[in-house]
Amino acid sequence: MEPGDIDVITALDAQLFGVDCWPRYMFEDELAQPDTRRYIVAEVPDDVGHLHLAGYAGLMCVEPVGDIQTIGVLPEFEGRGIARAMMADLIAEAVRRGAKEIMLEVSTANPRAQDLYKRYGFEHIHTRRKYYRDGSDGLIMRLSLPTPTDVKDPS
Repeated sequence: MEPGDIDVITALDAQLFGVDCWPRYMFEDELAQPDTRRYIVAEVPDDVGHLHLAGYAGLMCVEPVGDIQTIGVLPEFEGRGIARAMMADLIAEAVRRGAKEIMLEVSTANPRAQDLYKRYGFEHIHTRRKYYRDGSDGLIMRLSLPTPTDVKDPS
């Protein structure tokens, strides 16, 4: 992800997360910290080869802990392995940066994302009651990374 992507990403974030979306300045701030952040976009080609934004994801990594800050895929692109590929990228980056564990938070209203995280080995460690504006709880999940060789793709 580059600064020129922020307008499109902000609009996508609003579409995916509604009232819980990030304002533009948060993406600007995240991209301004490459020493501790990694943000990626997923693009898919249409029938004539034009690329279309399908999703995005971000990691904060301050050794020894990584944190998946955000991940989202447009509904019309779900089920194509895009989120799985972005998760694999962020986990590999966290390992490369020396993380021993990765944390994330997910809404109880998003079982599809919860299933993805569980397939990667994330475990639910805490619940933040009524954390999201829609009243859903936030599940805190953790993936322990004892060694780089323990990271596996769940496919």
